[in-house]
Amino acid sequence: MSPTIKMIDIAVNFTDQMFKGIYNGRQCHAADIPAVLARAWSVGVDRIIVTGGSLQESREALEIAETDGRLFCTVGVHPTRCKEFEDSGDPEGHFQALVSLAKEGIQKGKVVAVGECGLDYDRLQFCPPEIQRKYFEKQFELAEALKLPMFLHMRAAAEDFCNILTSQKDRFTFGVAHSFTGSAEDRDKLLSFDNLFIGINGCSLKTTENLEVLRGIPIERMMIETDSPYCDIRNTHAGMQFVKSVWPSKKKEKYDPDSTVKGRNEPCSVKQVLEVVAGCKGIHDIHQLSKTLYNNTCRIFFPHDLDAAADAILEKGIGSQ
Repeated sequence: MSPTIKMIDIAVNFTDQMFKGIYNGRQCHAADIPAVLARAWSVGVDRIIVTGGSLQESREALEIAETDGRLFCTVGVHPTRCKEFEDSGDPEGHFQALVSLAKEGIQKGKVVAVGECGLDYDRLQFCPPEIQRKYFEKQFELAEALKLPMFLHMRAAAEDFCNILTSQKDRFTFGVAHSFTGSAEDRDKLLSFDNLFIGINGCSLKTTENLEVLRGIPIERMMIETDSPYCDIRNTHAGMQFVKSVWPSKKKEKYDPDSTVKGRNEPCSVKQVLEVVAGCKGIHDIHQLSKTLYNNTCRIFFPHDLDAAADAILEKGIGSQ
């Protein structure tokens, strides 16, 4: 029997309207998360982290995470949404609501990180940089108080992002800069933080330059994700040459629960990301690669699992003496 591949998708936007069958405000099919999950579990996805990007979205992410034992979530406010703190009329009250939600989710065994938070200077039309920086720093209070890792977003803001990480380094244990699309210089800045991992998805694998940057990320500092329903690997992307797993797909107007929806990414395709990482880095043992990435992810988000596995090995060893 060949060894099984186990994967954790660290970023799925299940709160997005597309998973409710709504595209650009138009209902095209029924909500279908169960069908999407069935496809993911069938290819070796073992767990999924549902992303929260606002207070309301974090509430929804927790509700979704409670529907399946293999689903978990983050609680936080995305840089493009940080105006919601001030728009609420009570920024501290808004933050305390975030704290309460995170505590509730931790008690339920579902909240595994603070985020998605960080800086996004590509989309300043949604939130000015000074507001982003203020509430990025604020969310480290949450990580420190609740001893949670950080689920991070960085777009066109490497210098300010790294400066804030440096100033806040004593307030968080680990972090992952997810959906990384930066330069080799950006990569090296992130890797200079010993407690930071880099999340790779389809957006990280579009160009030959992206693949060259990927080659310089040590496997021991990497995690994989889809960021679905976004960041799919397309036929025009440089990474596609390494993809082996494909699924039948149909247009949203001809929805079929046994097929993926054209243009909508799903967590099952985290296997494609794994295949591109293996192909790009010339790794022939994809099972060992998946095991390393899986253990990286458990170490940060599910450390009790690694502790339990180590205890089991120790007990087995003692028992056999």
